[in-house]
Amino acid sequence: MGHIGDQVTLADVAFVHESALLYGKVHVGAGASIWPHVVTRAEVFEIRIGARSNIQDFVMIHVGFGTPTIVGEDCSITHRVTLHGCEIGDRCLIGIGATIMDGAKIGANSIVAGHSIVTENAVFPENSVIAGVPAKLVATRDNGAANKANAQFYEMNARNFANGQDVFSGSQLAEVGQLFKP
Repeated sequence: MGHIGDQVTLADVAFVHESALLYGKVHVGAGASIWPHVVTRAEVFEIRIGARSNIQDFVMIHVGFGTPTIVGEDCSITHRVTLHGCEIGDRCLIGIGATIMDGAKIGANSIVAGHSIVTENAVFPENSVIAGVPAKLVATRDNGAANKANAQFYEMNARNFANGQDVFSGSQLAEVGQLFKP
């Protein structure tokens, strides 16, 4: 059993799973999706999730001690990620089990590798590939197109789930294949 608080704004979202717990001042943009067992808590500052971004299974998003949490558009926040008072630019992919702490900023078109820990107030420019504990810049390249394709895949999947369809049709599989062509 989930919860969507009185302060939560859902702007024509693609899908919110019934087990999600959304507390405090949270804004979820159009086409975005919230998957099973996501928890958001925004008691002091706000949480903003951009259009078409996907917040995958078991993600925890909380505000910082002095900062909101902002997720840009067309982002994929993958399974078991923790976001705490940080800012994620547009078209980013945050890998499985990563943690991003208070005041950290991830530039647009970036990837944070799975299980990385981005420490407080760390700032990474656009087009970063970030990995490690503590996380460091390991490469620079524009990941925007690939990250956006992943977000588009999740939006399609979310709209299916909202309509009770948990498996892609044949025509949808062809469309997914087109998303990931180089």
